[in-house]
Amino acid sequence: MIRFGWKKRDRGEFLAKVQQVRRLLGGRSIVMIGLMGCGKSSIGRRLATALDLPFVDADEEIERAALKSIPDIFADHGEAYFRDGERKVIKRLLGNGPQVLATGGGAYMNEDTRDAIKAGGISVWLRADLDVLMRRVAKRDNRPLLKADDPVAVMRSLMDQRYPVYAKADITIDSRDTAHEVIVAEIVAALAARRDLGGDALPANPPEAANGLPHDER
Repeated sequence: MIRFGWKKRDRGEFLAKVQQVRRLLGGRSIVMIGLMGCGKSSIGRRLATALDLPFVDADEEIERAALKSIPDIFADHGEAYFRDGERKVIKRLLGNGPQVLATGGGAYMNEDTRDAIKAGGISVWLRADLDVLMRRVAKRDNRPLLKADDPVAVMRSLMDQRYPVYAKADITIDSRDTAHEVIVAEIVAALAARRDLGGDALPANPPEAANGLPHDER
């Protein structure tokens, strides 16, 4: 369970926003998008806990369907094959909302997938700077697109290609080195303020959390 180190009044405002989002989300999913290392899964899990919703990782579902890891799918079949399977899996998962759904970094680049997310969800882009992303992805060795002589150049190229498309997301939140519950509070506030969720009834600016949970980067 997430523990927010806020004053009683601030916590009450946050819980009111949570209830508003849950009530008005309907059957839609909250879909996390962004580059590898931005925190889609780690922050998405905590967001799901805060909203008392299921959390689903699309990459894990793809691996379960293929009976292979994503690096093995890339190695055995190539990126085009993976993207086609990814598109089908995400479209299927969107039918299971409400939920928090974390997607792979390239998923939102597919127009059909973007349309499906628009129809069945609210997209949240976790935007992060290059140095933040590289510091986080360096902790794991399962990123097929970064298996290159110059991974920094690859990441910079991906940012150039993808950030203009990610900017089409319904909500943009800056992912940075702060406690995860701060980011969660910002997402909840942004969702509560969405007009298509009946927003504007509650303040949109969450308080900074004190005594926060350690920042579990991913």
